[in-house]
Amino acid sequence: MNRFSELMSGQTLLPIIQANSPEQGVAIAKAMAAAGLNLVEVVLRTDASLAALEAIKTEVPTLKVGAGTVTSLEILEQALKAGSDFIVTPAVSPLLLSELSRIDVPVLPGASNTSDVLMATEFGFFEQKLFPASLSGGAPFLSAISSVFQSVSFCPTGGVNPGNKKDYLSLNNVFAVGGTWVAKKEWVDSENWSAITDACVEAVSE
Repeated sequence: MNRFSELMSGQTLLPIIQANSPEQGVAIAKAMAAAGLNLVEVVLRTDASLAALEAIKTEVPTLKVGAGTVTSLEILEQALKAGSDFIVTPAVSPLLLSELSRIDVPVLPGASNTSDVLMATEFGFFEQKLFPASLSGGAPFLSAISSVFQSVSFCPTGGVNPGNKKDYLSLNNVFAVGGTWVAKKEWVDSENWSAITDACVEAVSE
């Protein structure tokens, strides 16, 4: 099974793109690429998400582009058809994990408690997303379970921000953090692409 962290190539930020149009998605992605990032996640939360993912892959070929918010087999099929380089889920189920274990792109399944973590490992996933991180125990939770799930590493997402990301990244079982703070809605709405670039540079340089 392909490891998600290897796809990230040492990048410790999983930047999340939520786009209302393909053009908007491409602009956000270009701003992130300008910061030196090589991988972005497009969350499938708007009608334009899949088209935005496809457009980014075409317009910004240096980026690896994956699909987030994959919650069903139907959405998974659509994401793979759109050319997703990886898959991220907000939660897990035996049905979804079973299908995810069969695909040939890296997967980051979402867990919110120890039962989720164990279930995902039973399907061969030892890199997982803690989501929503801030409401699922945060860094103290990940620290507490590190001795129990010694082979599992995490990319916490949800409530991660410049003020707490170091708390996560200092943990041995965290390989990256994910979040939307590097592409705030007001920046996107005002087309302040340089603010996104600057936030991404700051996020990966600290």
